[in-house]
Amino acid sequence: MMKRVWFVAAALALGAPQAVAQDYPSKPVRVIAASAAGGISDIFMRTLGEALHKRWGHPVIIENRAGGNFNIGTRACAEAAPDGYTICIISNEGLTYNLYMYKNLPFDLENGVVPLTNLFFLTQSLAVNADLGAKSVADLVAVAKARPKTLSYSAPAVPLILFMEALNKANGIDLVKVPFKGGGDAINGVLTGVTPITFLGIGNMISHLRSGKMTGLLIDSDKRSPLFPDIPTITEYGYREPLTRSYFALYAPAAMAKAQLNKIADDIREIVTEPGFLDRNLVQRGLEPVLNTPDEFAAYLKRDRATAKRIIEAAGLTPQ
Repeated sequence: MMKRVWFVAAALALGAPQAVAQDYPSKPVRVIAASAAGGISDIFMRTLGEALHKRWGHPVIIENRAGGNFNIGTRACAEAAPDGYTICIISNEGLTYNLYMYKNLPFDLENGVVPLTNLFFLTQSLAVNADLGAKSVADLVAVAKARPKTLSYSAPAVPLILFMEALNKANGIDLVKVPFKGGGDAINGVLTGVTPITFLGIGNMISHLRSGKMTGLLIDSDKRSPLFPDIPTITEYGYREPLTRSYFALYAPAAMAKAQLNKIADDIREIVTEPGFLDRNLVQRGLEPVLNTPDEFAAYLKRDRATAKRIIEAAGLTPQ
């Protein structure tokens, strides 16, 4: 009798994760977005949320918690209940560089959330106002030397800023970094000539590159963009220093059930890899799909953090 009870209990325990996955979700799912409304990641997540709503039969509610260099949204994610009904979309900056840029954070950045899936890499492009007349990085260097102390640039991510500073140092030029509020603000700075240089997501500048108002000099990918195959890659330019890619990924509060994590990742992968969805919402916006499993993403995140640490140390940056 005891053997039978044990066998039934074991069978129920083994079947529990599958049952959880089959029943999930049974109510609306909240997505905490660590970026402001209207940006590339927000627009993508809302489109994906609509598709998930149709698939799950329950709404996906986007809640923007922007600010604090992604720390506000990340903290909200870490403090949410791990019941499967809160997931979070956060930039790689928030979960890699912030680990080494801040001395004291009021939450466990490394263990407070678990990786779910990396959605996409942003193809970032070094681009300039076409009126500068620069068609290559060498041209930009020449323009900067001819116009010392007059040119400024915008860049959203630590590795891109370090690239620009390395460009300054290697060529004896003085391009000055200026702050900006978002992609729209950076693009406006380029078009008006106030900040005529940017290293930003190519999705923000597609129409301006096509119209000829802006000129792309290179991209940070290891392969050329299908949208702009004439723009060389950063490796073709000859840059060999460590460089992390910018991406937006989904995470969940720590201790969320593995079966739920896998189901969400699998459902999203099926939706996003549908050819029409993929082309409209990723390829045509300059985004490179990843869509790895939770385990694959966890392994990648570990390597990415190690690279970010080396970049921070090489740059001599200290936690604030």
